[in-house]
Amino acid sequence: MPPYDAPGQSVRVEIPGRGAIILSHLVLDYNGTLALDGRLNPKARGLLTALARSLKIHVVTADTFGLAAEELEGLPASLQVLAPGDQAIAKLKFVEALGPEKCAAIGNGLNDRLMVAKAALGVAVLGPEGAARKTLEAAEIVCPDIEAALGLLLNGKRLIATLRD
Repeated sequence: MPPYDAPGQSVRVEIPGRGAIILSHLVLDYNGTLALDGRLNPKARGLLTALARSLKIHVVTADTFGLAAEELEGLPASLQVLAPGDQAIAKLKFVEALGPEKCAAIGNGLNDRLMVAKAALGVAVLGPEGAARKTLEAAEIVCPDIEAALGLLLNGKRLIATLRD
């Protein structure tokens, strides 16, 4: 089997020294991860559309700016807006309900740290908003921006190069 294979609704990547990662879900934070000041990164739109061919995409957010539904309209992604309070736990429970062994999670904020740590593949992004130190520590991979993070899932050889032992 090739090192990167995306049959149907999953992504499979064979990582030397680690084994296979088989993902069915991508769980993303919105503000600071996919968006800045509530506005979706324009490059993320095309990348998410491409990823939706092989992964179920979920955006889980506090929606600080109240723009997530409008900005994500037309994208093949589900949106879960969280109530105030215990958002880190709510995001963790969301990943646990999907099956963490089948999830990649991408975030930047402190309330993303638990989902990033629990997912089979946890990625933290640095961007104009920065990233919480505890989320960086919880992640297996840290990327400079959302384009690089989504690119890891579109090109499994990047994951191999980063995670091989």
